[in-house]
Amino acid sequence: MTLQLGDTAPDFTAETTEGTIRFHEWLGDKWGVLFSHPKNFTPVCTTELGYTAKLKPEFEKRNVKVIGISVDPLDAHDKWAADILETQGHALNFPLIADPDRKVATLYGMIHPNASDTTTVRSVFVIGPDKKVKLTLTYPASTGRNFDEILRVIDSLQLTAKHQVATPVNWKQGEDVIIVPAVSDDEAKVKFPQGWKALKPYLRLVQQPRT
Repeated sequence: MTLQLGDTAPDFTAETTEGTIRFHEWLGDKWGVLFSHPKNFTPVCTTELGYTAKLKPEFEKRNVKVIGISVDPLDAHDKWAADILETQGHALNFPLIADPDRKVATLYGMIHPNASDTTTVRSVFVIGPDKKVKLTLTYPASTGRNFDEILRVIDSLQLTAKHQVATPVNWKQGEDVIIVPAVSDDEAKVKFPQGWKALKPYLRLVQQPRT
């Protein structure tokens, strides 16, 4: 199964380090980040989980719940959590799904046979409150993910979901945004009374709207 943008994120029931969850129910009306790990006790994953735990307050400020997944059983997750705290300085503070039968990994297309028949690639899914997939990222097992970039993308997704704007290259929170072409100049005068800078008729920069 290949999930595409706009698809409904598959629901599932799974055991996690924080008990049994049903995914859609657990997500509720919040945004979600689901990210996979090839297996437990791998060095790159250990750094990623520790850093994500450090960033949890940033995700919470954005109304985002984070959940990880690995194909190892639950008792191995508990042992790995101790290593994460010891080496990264941050305790696991979000659920980690145990997926030994690869049920969830298969639902989300996290196993790429050309890379490995048994372990997941480094997949990231950002899911909106409507349970639709808003972003997918796939990394090779050897490359750690940039979770600061994932936060930046969430900022853009949340902003553009609320206002008729898009974010330019390398945009960061607080910087100018682009008025989407579907908004005419007359409509833009109502939506953005402070005015904008038109580099081209189709490229209109405006101060970031308040969320």
